[in-house]
Amino acid sequence: MTETTTIVPAEWAPQVAIWTAWPADASEWNDDLASPRRDVAALVKALSESNKVYVLVNGDEAAETAQVALGTAAELVSAKYGDIWLRDTGPIFAHRGNDRVALRFKTNSWGGKYDLPDDSTVGDRVADLAGVPIDRFDFVLEGGAVDHDGEGTILATKQTLLNPNRNGWSAEQAEAALRHAFGTKKVIWVDEGLIGDHTDGHIDNIARFVAPGKVVCQAPSGGDDPNAAILDAIADKLAHSTDAAGRKLQVIRIPGVGLYRNALGEVSPASHMNFIIANGVVVVPVYGTPTQDAALKALQAVFPDRKVIGVSSRGLLGCGEAGGGSFHCITQQEPL
Repeated sequence: MTETTTIVPAEWAPQVAIWTAWPADASEWNDDLASPRRDVAALVKALSESNKVYVLVNGDEAAETAQVALGTAAELVSAKYGDIWLRDTGPIFAHRGNDRVALRFKTNSWGGKYDLPDDSTVGDRVADLAGVPIDRFDFVLEGGAVDHDGEGTILATKQTLLNPNRNGWSAEQAEAALRHAFGTKKVIWVDEGLIGDHTDGHIDNIARFVAPGKVVCQAPSGGDDPNAAILDAIADKLAHSTDAAGRKLQVIRIPGVGLYRNALGEVSPASHMNFIIANGVVVVPVYGTPTQDAALKALQAVFPDRKVIGVSSRGLLGCGEAGGGSFHCITQQEPL
């Protein structure tokens, strides 16, 4: 008997819905829920123009404030969760033959850094709400650590997947695990992510598939860009890579954010790459920096059939131990 292949559809494939969550624990946000909630509300409203959006709410206060902020833009669903990073704690929806399946992986709090109650179970809740059966895997994996082209190629960083604080894998062991879970035919490895990334360099903050054989990544901005060497190394690696079909990757470089310091003066991993692709729209995080208009214009050329919308993500990026991510980090698409 031939085993049915698992396929994770590319993010640009048609979607049933987008799942996200409402910031609910003030202690996780430096006692300032207003700032991340403002960003989440703007994201949801941008998505709701052409998408069904489900927003998880944890507790009565979260439900009440989300209802006021979002109105009819989303359907609110009660759930327990540690924080809102559903890209990493939620299920990865896939196709297996003619069926849909919710792939669930172990979580170890991003290498033991952010151990929050209910992060290990919220993915089950989302899968149950979606009515999709769960398939479990006995290894640690965050959704933001892998980017799929829908044809068997995955982008990933060695910094995350080969980190001793996850599974202690070699590259060969990681590739075998990804092949088992996703039917992966090829992994394209990038060395490392942005400086200060809480996730140990998730790929969704630095390089993204936008079509088969086509990827976007960032170019340095300003002579003081702290990530200049990293961004150039990423582009060079991708330009010398081929996908599972043997195509040499077409690499499109988008103006990067450049040096961005948070309210504490720390260099923050602000990135335009943490966009979410949805039905009819691409929502891009912006930070009030000089290059954001050029970045949005460049991305609009990449997605001519979708409306590219820039939304502030400074509240989600946060400072200190709070925040650290953006729109792709807090969403999970459910494909048709």
